[in-house]
Amino acid sequence: MLNDFDRRILRQMQADPGLSGTELADRMGLSAARLSRRVERLRDQKILRGPRAVINWRALGYEVEVSLRVTLDKTQPRAFDDFIDAARDIREVIEIQTFVGRVDVRLSVIARDMPHYQGIYRDQILALPHIADIEALMHVARIKSDESLPL
Repeated sequence: MLNDFDRRILRQMQADPGLSGTELADRMGLSAARLSRRVERLRDQKILRGPRAVINWRALGYEVEVSLRVTLDKTQPRAFDDFIDAARDIREVIEIQTFVGRVDVRLSVIARDMPHYQGIYRDQILALPHIADIEALMHVARIKSDESLPL
């Protein structure tokens, strides 16, 4: 699916996402038009999803991050759909993951401080449908957070 040249392009894009198309083409030894065609093909194949802003939410005053591991009442046929639809509406939920196993869903929740988190938890999280059990894990430190692939 990917040839070595495509891998080199993706490695360069991961290493320095701020590179302009012209700079990347120069590094790769390609014309800007040829690089553009290769990048477009990677997008068409859904390999490259495109640029995005990575925002430091701590710099915006969010000091608390909590992972909530949720077990749903699976006797309800729409438990997953109803829960996820409602969880998406909570602005402070920055990530939703589903699992097979003892835990069904994990939510990442950010808050300005503990009183703010307690309000989110009491007023919004506990109001989510079909919760059978919930466990909160307070984040202490993020040791590694890297979406780069070993290409």
